[in-house]
Amino acid sequence: MADQINKTEPDGNPESGEEKVHVFEAWCKKCGICVAFCPTGALTSDENGLPVLTYPEKCTQCGMCELRCPDFAIAVKPREKKESKTVTTGVSQ
Repeated sequence: MADQINKTEPDGNPESGEEKVHVFEAWCKKCGICVAFCPTGALTSDENGLPVLTYPEKCTQCGMCELRCPDFAIAVKPREKKESKTVTTGVSQ
């Protein structure tokens, strides 16, 4: 389960573009604030106290974990914007 979230050093880059949440392990002090503020319960702590995206299907990428992290150790990938369809009425003015 710990491999659901990519952990790198602060100057490293995520290995996978598919991750929803990225933890900079060297910056994380394992306080658990991100886990506590996750509204869906998608984040949990591993045996060492690091946040893990245990339930990626529950993650809505709301950003609460990133917003509340006092050490900027967690980043949430922005949600993909869905293309909206424009409906034309055929009425000209």
